[in-house]
Formats: sequence, C-alpha cells, structure tokens
Amino acid sequence: MSLSKHEMAELVARDIPRGAYVNLGIGQPTLVADHLPEGSGVVLHTENGMLNMGPAAAEGEVDPDLTNAGKIPVTELPGASYFHHADSFAMMRGGHLDVCVLGAFQVSATGDLANWHTGAPDAIPAVGGAMDLAIGAKSVFVMMTLFAKDGSPKLVPRCSYPLTGVGCVDRVYTDVATFDLGPDGVVVRETHGMSYDELADRLEVPLRQS
Repeated sequence: MSLSKHEMAELVARDIPRGAYVNLGIGQPTLVADHLPEGSGVVLHTENGMLNMGPAAAEGEVDPDLTNAGKIPVTELPGASYFHHADSFAMMRGGHLDVCVLGAFQVSATGDLANWHTGAPDAIPAVGGAMDLAIGAKSVFVMMTLFAKDGSPKLVPRCSYPLTGVGCVDRVYTDVATFDLGPDGVVVRETHGMSYDELADRLEVPLRQS
C-alpha cells in the first residue's frame, strides 16, 4: 500500500537529526511537526517569525496569533521566541537552518526544484520563502506524491516548470518510495507498495538501489 500524508510525514520526522533547526514548508510538510518524537530536540522555525514551534493546535487550544507560514494554528514549545519577518529571512539566507522540508510540483534527477508555479496562464504563483530556503538550508528534503493526477511522474530528468532552485534537493519522500539525489544519481532508499522494477518502468530517470 502507498503511504498516507501522515505516514510520509512520520518518515521525514524519523530522518531529521536530533537537535536540528528545521523549517517546514506549507502544505504536506507542515504535518512533520505532528510526528517529531518527544525529546528529539528539533527546533522548528517558521518564516513568519517564530522559533521552537510545536505541533498543530488541537481544538480548544487555538491562539489566533500563533500560526505557521501556511496560516495553520500551531502551538509553542518552552523557550519559543518571536521576531521580525526580516530577521526570519536572515536566518534562512544565512545558512542557519539544518534542514528544510518543501513540497514540489517537480524535482529533477539532478536535484532541481520546481514548486512555485506550474507555468499555466491561470495559475497563481506562490514563491513565498521557498527560494530562500532552497539555497539557505544545509539539507533540502521534498515531500510529494510521486505521480500527478494524470499519472505523469513528478521525479523527472529535467523540470518543465519554472525552477525554484538548482541542484538543491538532497532527498525526496513520496507515497511509494524515498529517493536520495546526489553524485550517484537517483538512489532508491526504500519502497512502499511499489517494487523497484515497477518504479524503474514508470520513471524516465535512471535508478539505483541503495
């Protein structure tokens, strides 16, 4: 069986190093906050100006002043701090984040990221802080479904959508497999409900097994 969004988020949370400073992009990546193990020491940063963000707020504990970049109500952990938007972007651009987790429309075999615009005339572009995160974080993880609604793969030899960053993605978590991208090409770390041979048959990028 392919993974649900929460199961994907659990895998990402498992692989984030203890004590890392991490930014979670809008959409699926925000779910990672709900799956970080207790005592991990991971410090979550949001581009709208919060450090040490906690999981999503449950019903009855919503504070309208506490939201993540996707406008989802969140909680704060002990020691949380708040700061100007410009300071938040300085943290992102200054190389102070260990990991960022982003969604994507496409990722290329060489780690190029396209996640802000599909290029369609009626599409609403949404740059946000993705470009800053893609080049500022020490490691870039992507969470996405491997195939679009029309069945076309999102892990491609070359992105056809406008790029967010070039050669910036280190790892891709999808509903059917997890991939490492690097000098060795596209390496399949693990699969979920789809075999390696099935992946190789449906994707246009050369694959290697870990």
